[in-house]
Amino acid sequence: MNNCGNKVFIIAEAGVNHNGSLELAKELVDIAAESGADAVKFQTFKAEKMISRYAPKAEYQIKRTGEMESQLEMVKKLEFSSGQFLELAEYCSAKGIEFMSSPFDLESVDFLAEELQVVRIKIGSGEITNAPLLLKAAKTGKPVILSTGMSTLGEIEMALGVLAFGYIDKGERKPSIEAFKQAYISDQGQKALQKRVTLLHCTTEYPAPFEEVNLKVLETLRQAFGLKVGYSDHTLGISIPIAAVALGAEVIEKHFTLDKNLSGPDHKASLEPEELKAMVSSIRQVEQALGSGKKIPTVSEINTMITARKSLTALKEIRQGEEYTEENLGCKRPGNGLSPVYYWELLGRKASRDYKADEMVEL
Repeated sequence: MNNCGNKVFIIAEAGVNHNGSLELAKELVDIAAESGADAVKFQTFKAEKMISRYAPKAEYQIKRTGEMESQLEMVKKLEFSSGQFLELAEYCSAKGIEFMSSPFDLESVDFLAEELQVVRIKIGSGEITNAPLLLKAAKTGKPVILSTGMSTLGEIEMALGVLAFGYIDKGERKPSIEAFKQAYISDQGQKALQKRVTLLHCTTEYPAPFEEVNLKVLETLRQAFGLKVGYSDHTLGISIPIAAVALGAEVIEKHFTLDKNLSGPDHKASLEPEELKAMVSSIRQVEQALGSGKKIPTVSEINTMITARKSLTALKEIRQGEEYTEENLGCKRPGNGLSPVYYWELLGRKASRDYKADEMVEL
């Protein structure tokens, strides 16, 4: 995935925090652009195509929106039309920020890929077992960012098999579990995944308890699948995504809102504008601080070495021919003389010239 060079790719997740208002959605785009995020992400769906009338709400949704309406009724109010999304994508372009959206049904995959021409497709954690949607996403040929909340390594591998099949299949094989497995283990399939897929670790709870975040999974995913990894965060505050960057996350996704007190399912677990700015700024600082991994003195350290290190120094006056001893030879600043590592080399040897107290000695 092209993530703007070596920079961490930061996705400001607006989701459905627009509450069904295009004007509020545009305000969220403004906030994301001003924060310095690389992309702002929404959710594209036809409510009746993704939720049955019998689907219950999640516990966090009940806490935020009550039990009077069904999940379908709640989500239906957050649905945007194709025209609204087209206008929103154009607005993002004008603001200089990438438009992204997660599709939740097959029709939405086609719409995002063909009509909105998105750069990449983000698949939410809830769709990781939705093989038809994964296959449709891969068939677009676009890079995929796949969240892995609620999943096992086996489920992730199966999802990657579907994506690999979708990327490399030329219509020669019928989709099947066996075909997905074969695509996953093939050289062609692996190359397609490495080129196009990024896995996001995620804890699917709103907000996610800190003790359930398990950031060490980032390395587990990297080792298990050999793909780029990132982190989709649902914790309160900004410390955990910053820590994820320090652990090597190449993509960060975080919900944000205009106001946490707005009605709706996701506002409480989202960042407000100033928090989003602080997170982006902190991530940029951390990625600079990570460096190359080479342990050598930096440019600024070289200037400090002379004042911070010590040199072999006469502790008192030493006459030519006098032996160096523990009483007359020691280590003092500055550090632009003979290194103290030669201390034992000099002990017992005779001084080649006179030294005043505090004068640096020579071999």
